[in-house]
Amino acid sequence: MATQAQTSAVERVLAHFERQRPLRAGSLIVTVFGDAIAPRGGTLWLGSLLEIMALFGIEAGLVRTALSRLVQENWFERTRSGKNSFYRLSTEGRTKFAEATARIYHAEEPAWDGEVRLALLGSLAPPERLAARDMLSAAGWGQTAPTVMLKPMTSASGALPVIEDAIWLTARIEREADAARRRAESSWQLAPVAQGYARFIDTFGSLGTRPGPLDDASAFRLRLLLIHEYRRIILRDPLLPRQMLPKDWPGFEARRLCRQLYRQTLVRSESWLDGHAKAMAGPLPAPDAAFKTRFGTSTVG
Repeated sequence: MATQAQTSAVERVLAHFERQRPLRAGSLIVTVFGDAIAPRGGTLWLGSLLEIMALFGIEAGLVRTALSRLVQENWFERTRSGKNSFYRLSTEGRTKFAEATARIYHAEEPAWDGEVRLALLGSLAPPERLAARDMLSAAGWGQTAPTVMLKPMTSASGALPVIEDAIWLTARIEREADAARRRAESSWQLAPVAQGYARFIDTFGSLGTRPGPLDDASAFRLRLLLIHEYRRIILRDPLLPRQMLPKDWPGFEARRLCRQLYRQTLVRSESWLDGHAKAMAGPLPAPDAAFKTRFGTSTVG
């Protein structure tokens, strides 16, 4: 049985986010759909979303305004049935969610043998070069020189992006001790990511591996806040191989902590959804098969 200290720790974490209100409604809606609704059919009644957002102190007017903006930005589609409105991800939104889901719940430490891919952009006109740098940076590439981008070739590397007139080379980082770490430090902005992970650990680390006895609503709130904060960090993380990261990289501890707390809140938070969230046909369907593999867990179902 959990101790009073554990219960108090949970209350302190929840109170920490209460003091930060208002949370950005649009960003939290994205977390709600990505973490809780997409695996359960993807459609949610507006009334259910308003109830969810009220758990975080976000008023209905802010939710409606944020939803309108997300629809305009082609993240969501709205459907009406009588007087009721229902929201689901657009095709573009589902694509973005699939990419984020892979990073948040299924990122694994990539195997790496020292080879890197170089993109030489010197032959591009300045506007095209800037656009190419921005695109590659968003895809996890580092900038090792004004016209040279770098990415380790790992087991998770995908196809090369299409950039007209770019020159692609394959190279190998010398085997000198810490050479890969020095190259990563000069090519990627790792410090802000490390600071984000450190804040995450500081906020949620007091809960340990078991957050104590939670009612369904508190478990749901804690789970969403956990993923909301973790998502904002890991989506900025280039997910470099261990050999390129500082020896005290906090991302490993943050992921372990997130995985453990997610498992501990999953059953009760899903129970809250069963009783409170509705789609067009009634209660939300059961989570899909992929949901059961998040963080390598089979807690649900």
